[in-house]
Amino acid sequence: MLYPAATVVAGLLLLAFAADRFVTAAARLSRHWGMSPILVGALIVGMGTSAPELLVSGLAAAKNEVDLAIGNAVGSNVANVTMVLGGTALLTPLAGNLAVLKREGALMFGAVALLAVMLWDLRVTRVEGIVLLTGMVAAAWLIVRWARLDRSSSSPASDKPAAEPVSARREVIAGLLALALTLLGADLLVRGGTTLAESIGLGSAFVGMTLIAVGTSLPELATSIAGIRQGEHDLVLGNVVGSNLFNALAVAGIGASLAPGPIDPAFRLGAVAMVLCSTLAGFLALTGRELVRWEGILLLFGFAAYVWLSYDPTLVNLAISAVSGP
Repeated sequence: MLYPAATVVAGLLLLAFAADRFVTAAARLSRHWGMSPILVGALIVGMGTSAPELLVSGLAAAKNEVDLAIGNAVGSNVANVTMVLGGTALLTPLAGNLAVLKREGALMFGAVALLAVMLWDLRVTRVEGIVLLTGMVAAAWLIVRWARLDRSSSSPASDKPAAEPVSARREVIAGLLALALTLLGADLLVRGGTTLAESIGLGSAFVGMTLIAVGTSLPELATSIAGIRQGEHDLVLGNVVGSNLFNALAVAGIGASLAPGPIDPAFRLGAVAMVLCSTLAGFLALTGRELVRWEGILLLFGFAAYVWLSYDPTLVNLAISAVSGP
């Protein structure tokens, strides 16, 4: 028990330090390149912090554990828009560039909805995996194109780069090293937390569907908290958007491509939860033009409800029956 607990503490400390440096590098590069922080958050921060999901799902799919591979993507998406957004909004209200957020948010929602539709028949195929991976390439191309359009249409009269000289090479190297340490911290935390959970008698299915998915979302949470500490709200929102986009298309696409086959009936509930949570988070963020503390609490309650339903098989089966019909 002592070793897993020490591993958890070490993972938390490493996450806190490395995530803060990663966000600093991303923010400096976004200003240096004249790009919107939301776009940098979606393309670089969001996809970078989703590396644990890709690694976990890829390894699980290689072992033909399709439920774990797909469940990690679904659970991480739910955690991102409830635990990560809710937790950061609880600390401070989140506001961002509304026009850009709508554009990237619509792209994310389309990816999440596409994955949910594919999961509804309780089977994933290699063709569906290829479609999702192709969608990821298209989404990345769109984000890069939007970034270039925004840069070309923005006013060049910004003095920020001159006031704060930035070495792009140095910040790229520092950001990559910080990202690697962030992922290492998340891995330590997941390993220690999983061992602790199993030692106190939690079932392996529950651990896989919730703890591992939440654990692989810890880089997103750490970078989001670091972002709000530095006042980089656009990076926080872009981080969640980009991470969910990457999870729904690349992570689930890898899982379906490498390990096609039937999946657990609980994925219908997971698909519904993923879409509903994404819709709720988007509605709360866009209607008031910011995500305030009481809305963060509401999202955290949504996350608690998801974990509760995942833990109690009876409640999960009742929810599935209610959604799918007789």
